[in-house]
Amino acid sequence: MRNLFDFLVKYCYWLLFLVLEGISLAMLVSHNSYHGSVYLTSANHVTGKVYEWESELTSYLSLKEVNRQLVSDNVEMRLRLASLERALDSLRKDSVRIDFVAPEYHLVHAQVVKATLHRNNNYLTIDKGRRDGIRPEMAVISSGGVVGIVYLTSDHYSIVIPLLNVRSSVSCKARNSKYFGTLQWQRGAVNIAYVIDVPRHANVHKGEVVETNGYSEVFPAGIPIGKILDVGDSPDGLSFMLKVQLFTDFSTLRDVSVITNYSREEKKLLEQKADSSDINH
Repeated sequence: MRNLFDFLVKYCYWLLFLVLEGISLAMLVSHNSYHGSVYLTSANHVTGKVYEWESELTSYLSLKEVNRQLVSDNVEMRLRLASLERALDSLRKDSVRIDFVAPEYHLVHAQVVKATLHRNNNYLTIDKGRRDGIRPEMAVISSGGVVGIVYLTSDHYSIVIPLLNVRSSVSCKARNSKYFGTLQWQRGAVNIAYVIDVPRHANVHKGEVVETNGYSEVFPAGIPIGKILDVGDSPDGLSFMLKVQLFTDFSTLRDVSVITNYSREEKKLLEQKADSSDINH
């Protein structure tokens, strides 16, 4: 309190000057139309600029949420499109009209919180886990396409084996071909992988889209993986090996989605039941 009193005493003349200056300006503006209009114009300009900066700041801060929603919508549209394409193929092959309802996939949206790119066994860490319904061997996708497969889970986090892992193996095919192969990463570039074991009589071409074929217990059919850059021979010369440019940009990957209700478990249980019965005897 004493310091405040000392301050007021020390600068009392300056404070009095500022008060009188303020009163003078107020009287000048209120009793002079010209100065009043100049003041209002300047004040409106300053206020407008402040509001403009505030709006830009708010828009910038909301971009993260907007981007996350766009990624979510894009993923869901890709799944629906893949389902509709399969339905269209079925209608073309079968002369009998069928009623097809696209399956509803339940997606858990997550963010990548850690990623490695230059190891043999790269991995991703995402910020969703068991409490969010995520389990090992679930498919992970992004707005670009296939990302990888869930490997380990804790309550709040999960480890994902991405396509950029020498242990990764995804069954796939060229979109316009019925023959399939296996996508594998062979180290090196973070945007290149190879499809092996493609039959030599398969009709595949440079520029075609490679997608999941639905034979996997993890991925539904029709999820894009990449684009064929080159059609070459396998080392033994018995099959084709396709060089594929991956659609997912792992160097900037942030938002992903986990498919949590694909019918893998139902299919797996049915096959186990068949294996334990007399069907193979």
